[in-house]
Amino acid sequence: MDQVKFTQMKDGDREDYDFLTKHEIEHTKGTADRLLKALVELDEGLSGYQITRLGHSLQSATRAWRDGADIDWVVSALLHDIGDIFAPYNHDEYAATILKPFVREQCRWVVEKHGDFQLVYYGEHVGADPEKRKAYAGHEFFDDCAQFCERWDQSSFDPDYDTYDISFFRNMVREVFAREPYDPAVISAKPQPLMHAETAAERA
Repeated sequence: MDQVKFTQMKDGDREDYDFLTKHEIEHTKGTADRLLKALVELDEGLSGYQITRLGHSLQSATRAWRDGADIDWVVSALLHDIGDIFAPYNHDEYAATILKPFVREQCRWVVEKHGDFQLVYYGEHVGADPEKRKAYAGHEFFDDCAQFCERWDQSSFDPDYDTYDISFFRNMVREVFAREPYDPAVISAKPQPLMHAETAAERA
């Protein structure tokens, strides 16, 4: 069987949907590599900074790694701007949706809201509210998002920073996206600090 028999979904039978399920599961195994390819394609997007969009993503993840962050944080930092090309007006939500089935809720929320939090650095210069983050005051991950932006996002436009190549992160992305989607043990995992001094020292 190479394709389903139906032309309308309501006419499909068990054989059709068994085939599709197996076909789609096999396809999902390539998600990590497709995302890595999309990261490279970020360089086709917005220019004007001193480093490329891929360079920014890699630098953010490198800073996270050097801060001793765990794999969920590192991969989230790497992919936080993955939506820049296809969803420039809600790139943060786009990235968070991609990450949602595979990382803990803490990381998903921070990635989803980082665009609002970043406005504190430049909102006044573009006619936006630099205090938009205040709408989330009191949220359990507020401080995490503020720290994510301060340490890993807004600071990662430095052409002189010693940034790791994409190959350094490839297996981390593959590991995260090989997880069982929506595994409660992952999604509801205990929040982790962005910085872990002991781990950072080991990685130095």
